[in-house]
Amino acid sequence: MALLSWVMAGVALAEPGPSGLPPMLDLAGAGTDPAKIDYNLLPELSGTCALVTQGDAAWQFRLHNYLAFYDGRYWCMWSHGPRVEDHPTQHVRYATSPDGVKWSEPQEIMPSSSKEGFRYIARGFWVRDGKLLALASHDEAYNEMGKVHFFGNSLQLLAFEWLPDSGTWRPLGVMFDDAINNFPPQKLATGEWAMMRRDHLNNVSMLIGGVESPLKWESRPVFDRTRANAFKPDEPEWWQLPDGRSLGIIRDNGGSKRLFRTLSSDNGRTWSTPELTNFPDATSKFFGLRTSRGSYVLVSNANPAGRYPLCLSVSRDGVTFTRMGRLPVPVAEVPSLQYPHVIEHDGSLLIAYSRGKRGIEVVSVSLDEIDRLERGEIVVLAP
Repeated sequence: MALLSWVMAGVALAEPGPSGLPPMLDLAGAGTDPAKIDYNLLPELSGTCALVTQGDAAWQFRLHNYLAFYDGRYWCMWSHGPRVEDHPTQHVRYATSPDGVKWSEPQEIMPSSSKEGFRYIARGFWVRDGKLLALASHDEAYNEMGKVHFFGNSLQLLAFEWLPDSGTWRPLGVMFDDAINNFPPQKLATGEWAMMRRDHLNNVSMLIGGVESPLKWESRPVFDRTRANAFKPDEPEWWQLPDGRSLGIIRDNGGSKRLFRTLSSDNGRTWSTPELTNFPDATSKFFGLRTSRGSYVLVSNANPAGRYPLCLSVSRDGVTFTRMGRLPVPVAEVPSLQYPHVIEHDGSLLIAYSRGKRGIEVVSVSLDEIDRLERGEIVVLAP
């Protein structure tokens, strides 16, 4: 319980942890103390919002949204279910857009499972060797008490290949048993693909492979949740640092309201013990990437009080984030914004998110605007 007690005592965690890394957060004004952040006074970036899909009476649920740009179009996929959230008959649908603003009518990647009580959960697009793959997990939705749980003993990660001539998705098979990824694979310096994975007990590992076949992977342990005390890892993410090391960032369901991080110096084969950071979090999914201009962006629910606003933070080295802003997303009737995914294309970031787990929206922000945030040039207007 020591890690959690540090947070409750208000320690800013400005000193390097066991990994030797500097603080994850060091903002102009707030410094390394997240308690000093006024989320109402964060600078708001400029951008353009659009609706991808909205829930209806028959299919209320929309979450786990992912983006790709392939064959001259933007693609968006999501979990499509009858109830909020992740109940049986849930499956995965997608839409496409020529400009990221006007989206097609949703189509199925796969229908509801033929197995009674099972569900699919969207897990992202993967462009591999010029082909577009869609990933989805498959498992039983209910535990022995009849309640939704995460995850079932039959958990599998599956792959489907887009066939452009017929406009259909072909099942490729099981990528890995007892696995759910958080984001699709990305390249290591070795040329191998890698993605963070959880098993049905939420133990975290790194899947490495995908070169010989999209279905061939090896698993390397990151953290055994069954040995944890206060820390309850969930929805891990990773990116490569400029020096070639890999940095893993992990959501904590243990009540710390902070992100954890872990470091690998051997291309994901071994990892340091996850350490508590000073980066705040509402206990939600987040996503980070390095832009073509060299800066890192992290889109997350940074406000510990809830899933609003949706924040974008900037780091030059991928370790310490020095600026934080609000995405230009209207509050409307449902302020809960969650589960972002980001891609870069044609000088802009396209960011997908779910509103209230009932609709999928996107917001486009130019890289020039990200640069302005990083330089501190966006004027903050008091409410």
